[in-house]
Amino acid sequence: MNGTSDGGLAVPMAWLYAEYIADELLRTGRLIPAGTLEFRAGRDTLALTIYLSDAAGELSGIRVVSQLDEWLSLTAYGHPWRDWVHTRFLALGEEAHERGGGEDPDLELARAAWRWLDRTELFATNLDPGRPGIDDDIPPGLDENVRVWTPAWQLGLPLGHLAMHLF
Repeated sequence: MNGTSDGGLAVPMAWLYAEYIADELLRTGRLIPAGTLEFRAGRDTLALTIYLSDAAGELSGIRVVSQLDEWLSLTAYGHPWRDWVHTRFLALGEEAHERGGGEDPDLELARAAWRWLDRTELFATNLDPGRPGIDDDIPPGLDENVRVWTPAWQLGLPLGHLAMHLF
């Protein structure tokens, strides 16, 4: 869903709409203060999930509620979300290439969000206590005092998932 301004330039509507939906879901859930890096991680992760799952390219307000189950499934613990993101980027890139036009501005914004999510690490509670490299003397389970450097998308996934449940 791309629009054009009067000057003929493509306006990234699909990405901006996905980002708006993600922002509203997180704000409604009140899990984390807006303006923090953690909020951005949740918003960008959700926005990527929303944008990349929109195979028809037609996000609409009415479809948002009907797609919550799909988004919950994509952000669920154990889902290979990172691999799914890479697969969707490849497919969307091929589609843009086949159309013969320049790069889709929505896709460029989504890729920029992905680069930030993948390259940025946040110091956060260890959400995966069984992860290698963590002290073996710590008993299994979540200890909110144990902090590790975590890629932003790994923090954003559970935030986004929980925000959708609270919606």
